[in-house]
Amino acid sequence: MTKGILGKKLGMTQVFSKTGEAIPVTAIQAEPNVVLQKKTIEGEGYEAIQLGFSDTKQNRQNKPAKGHAEKAKTTPKRFVKELRSLNVADYEIGQEVKVDTFAEGDSVDVTGKSKGKGFQGAIKRHNQSRGPMTHGSRYHRRPGSMGPVDPNHVRPGKLLPGRMGGEQVTVQNLEIVKVDSENNILLVKGNVPGARRSFVTIQSAVKAD
Repeated sequence: MTKGILGKKLGMTQVFSKTGEAIPVTAIQAEPNVVLQKKTIEGEGYEAIQLGFSDTKQNRQNKPAKGHAEKAKTTPKRFVKELRSLNVADYEIGQEVKVDTFAEGDSVDVTGKSKGKGFQGAIKRHNQSRGPMTHGSRYHRRPGSMGPVDPNHVRPGKLLPGRMGGEQVTVQNLEIVKVDSENNILLVKGNVPGARRSFVTIQSAVKAD
């Protein structure tokens, strides 16, 4: 069965295995999600489950969001996302999805918005190599040839400086080390995209072993 839940990245820590090995883990707080809507082929042309996570402040709620949430007998949510991988027949509107849907040892894909790093050069942004730093060279950290004589213009797709980060990133095949149902926390092995307190999506791994 394919599983999925929305959560908030708390940060990283480490836990110790039975053999004493230190395992780096990311703590994700996944309070009970609410199924806000079911998309069906008959109605919308595709199947998906719309989940909501984290209540919106009272002064930021608007009428459309309130009306949408009332159908699920809940309050408007800050983080709303559709998951197409879930089986629509297994869910009902208003149903709560909790961390105990996952188990220790499950393989998951975690999607989040990577940290924004601002305007960066070609070396940091695209992992390019620098030029010589001595012997009169004036080519140190530039992006390379712009438009040689042959095309006489900058080719599309040229790796240039620009804004780095702030993009949707998915890290695949991460292992769930521990499920803390009492505190609604998942411990996922390794690091996941995003800054602390950013929202992430956890789904069953597409390429699970």
